[in-house]
Amino acid sequence: MISLEGQVAIITGGAQGIGEGVCKVFCEAGATVALWDVRDSGAETAEKIKANGGNVFFQKVDVTNREAVDKAVSEIISEHKKIDILINNAGILRDKSFMKMSQAEWDAVINVNLSSLFTTTQAVLPYMREARYGRIISASSINGFAGAFGQTNYSATKAGVAGFTRALCREVGRYGITANAVAPGFIETEMTASMPEEVVKAGIAMIPVARIGTPEDMGYAYLFLASKQAGFINGVTLHSNGGAMPM
Repeated sequence: MISLEGQVAIITGGAQGIGEGVCKVFCEAGATVALWDVRDSGAETAEKIKANGGNVFFQKVDVTNREAVDKAVSEIISEHKKIDILINNAGILRDKSFMKMSQAEWDAVINVNLSSLFTTTQAVLPYMREARYGRIISASSINGFAGAFGQTNYSATKAGVAGFTRALCREVGRYGITANAVAPGFIETEMTASMPEEVVKAGIAMIPVARIGTPEDMGYAYLFLASKQAGFINGVTLHSNGGAMPM
């Protein structure tokens, strides 16, 4: 197991799904984790992970709100003196065919899935630069590359995450900071649990490893990119989808 002992990580959207899986894996690797979520259920998730030995604390943060983000970052710095890792995982869906999509549905997804990266990354970057070390990893998606019906807003944001990452790495690498992304494929979450069984089976049939991914699978992908051992990997999007699409 890669060790994150002594490191402090922020994981946005950590209350459930992939974010919860990343929190669990990072805690198992020894990190101190700040679990950020706009939902109060983040507190329950943090308590569950803590009960299993994880060093995690919950901060209720709206990642689209600069004041809330800055306040949470200040609290972490005051208590822990540093931030080593930022996982930009927060995201939402507002699926609808393009001609039926409202401006509000477009804006909501853009703000949470993409614009929040500007807010959170700009808030932590000064501390990483001062420390001459950092790992910034953001959530892209298979649909940012393949597209999906009814997801013009979502797919646009996830393609944008990859572009953001490629550009950011050129600015921060000289400070010992890497910027990468993870693009999950078909993952077992609350959303997929609500899908009809035949839809899930059809999705799995498209995956060469012949199974759906788990939040923990994604956690291990993030863990590798967050490790000190991955210091020469910068600006990439790691496609973690069981081979469901060509790289």
